[in-house]
Amino acid sequence: MNSRRASPSVAGKSPAASPSPWRARRRDREVKREAVIRAAARAFNRKGYHNTSLDDIAAALEVTKPTVYYYVTNKEHLLFQCFLAGVEPIRAAFREVKDLELPARERLNAVLRHYGEAVASEFGWCMVRAEDQDLSPAMSRHIKALKSEVDQGIRRLIREGIQDGSIEACDPKMTAFALAGALNWIAHWYREDQLTGAEIAAAFVTIFEGGLRPRSASQVATRAPLRRRVRIAR
Repeated sequence: MNSRRASPSVAGKSPAASPSPWRARRRDREVKREAVIRAAARAFNRKGYHNTSLDDIAAALEVTKPTVYYYVTNKEHLLFQCFLAGVEPIRAAFREVKDLELPARERLNAVLRHYGEAVASEFGWCMVRAEDQDLSPAMSRHIKALKSEVDQGIRRLIREGIQDGSIEACDPKMTAFALAGALNWIAHWYREDQLTGAEIAAAFVTIFEGGLRPRSASQVATRAPLRRRVRIAR
């Protein structure tokens, strides 16, 4: 992966990397653990997983490598924690919309916005590339299971939308692949000096809306001749 952004937050554009919590002698272990994970995500973004060492992460935090080991077992474990930090807001979004009395398309849109923001965050590289690294079989299975959970959640909302009439009839599997594929690609081109993650996610959802929204009978009739012409051309 080529060098990308420095550190955009999930909520939008992020400021420069915050000072090391060790410099301020903070005792909050969770704050320091999060700082380790964010420093690792930035390093993986910038240099790639294999070109990043725990020494690099320790140096960024102005601590020693044994200090980093206090919060993570090894670099593989650190990559997984970065992956979790990115994917957890998406999983939380599924939980939040589960019982909302809204059309499935609206619930799906809410999830997709969180998805887009997460991929545009500093954890985006880890989310989309973690599975490609030389990880242990157990770690790879865990990552695949979480990715499958997200994929199945999107498919489920698409099926529910088709049933409640808020989504045009389509193949849920292929549509889920298309949506996730488009969002995942954000991690390859996003820079923090562009739109915020929230703005990009909203723009993508607007684009998706045009394809997911049911058509009226007149719109379907208008499209039919085009489909016939395409088949003849083939």
